[in-house]
Amino acid sequence: MESRRQRSIEVDFFRGIVLIVIVLDHIPGSVLSHLMLHAYALCDSAEVFVFLGGYASAAAYTAVLDRRGAGAAQMRFFRRCWEIYRAYLLTAVLTLVSGALLAKWHLNRPMVDLTGWPAFAGEPLRQAVDIALLRRQPYLSSVLPMYVIFALCVPFAVPLALRRPLVALLASIGVWLVARPLASLFSIDDVGDWAFNPFAWQLVFMFGILCRAQPIGERFHGSNTARWLVRIACVAVLAFAVVRLFVLTQPLPGEHKQNLSVERVANFVAIAWLAARFVRSGSIAWLAKRLPAVVTVGRTGLVCFVAGTLVSLIVDTATPHSLHGFRGMLAALGGDLIAIGALLVIARMWSDWKTHQSRAAVRGAECR
Repeated sequence: MESRRQRSIEVDFFRGIVLIVIVLDHIPGSVLSHLMLHAYALCDSAEVFVFLGGYASAAAYTAVLDRRGAGAAQMRFFRRCWEIYRAYLLTAVLTLVSGALLAKWHLNRPMVDLTGWPAFAGEPLRQAVDIALLRRQPYLSSVLPMYVIFALCVPFAVPLALRRPLVALLASIGVWLVARPLASLFSIDDVGDWAFNPFAWQLVFMFGILCRAQPIGERFHGSNTARWLVRIACVAVLAFAVVRLFVLTQPLPGEHKQNLSVERVANFVAIAWLAARFVRSGSIAWLAKRLPAVVTVGRTGLVCFVAGTLVSLIVDTATPHSLHGFRGMLAALGGDLIAIGALLVIARMWSDWKTHQSRAAVRGAECR
């Protein structure tokens, strides 16, 4: 097993893939989005993103805990909460500004409505206050308020997962079971305002924390029970795929995703177990080492998420929607490739800048 201080290349690789998928999924005319997880499962990239967020949060917390103690680890996540909140505000501003520009230039009217600009233009002061208080979350920024709450909870959730994992799991399941009444109590049950019910989605986040805090041992991975679980997971994944492809002809209501329905949880758990087996085999690390640009996207997750909102809006607007048939498909595919390339470049530029800043800080310290 990897040490607590070692950064997992597999996690960064998965995060990079998910961030790319999120950008593609928010380009309405995307061709590649039809090949992504949501097309073959009842869950989608959101579950993967939240799970990896929990895993990475537990890894970061325990790393600081080992080096500098509990107080420093707690402060690290209180600061992280503020970082995510600022990223949320920036994403909201970028979304609204994009909507305003598209409206001014009479471009991509459906996207103008999605950005929330018309409502903001009608009541700017009220809308600004609602956005600041998380009561209204413009398009593409809606996952970040949930992460603000999760970051606040990490200093309490990770120590519990380390000391009493079963209690942590049962408490998380209990909150998930009453997520809808809790959301109603706190007035966050409107899909238009809170696309993700944090009381429900904390379950997936806790799964990630527990997987880092209490990793499954090699002895269990090599047991007959583990092999039977692989067979069961394969059957479950195939069954969910059949349902998704041939039974569900219409999209499920938004509340299923908002409140993390039981079928989404079951489908994700089956996929996660199979992914864990691939990680154990070394195949994911092998692939990650050959695709370092994707790993870099995963390591610059917050920046790429914010930048990805602009990338998806720009690409969708620039892609000609008047073309049909094969030419239309080629144009949409070209837009997908440009979006992926843009995200890879942004991640590399940010990573290089951060490296330069770190080296400059070290040189400055040495000079003093």
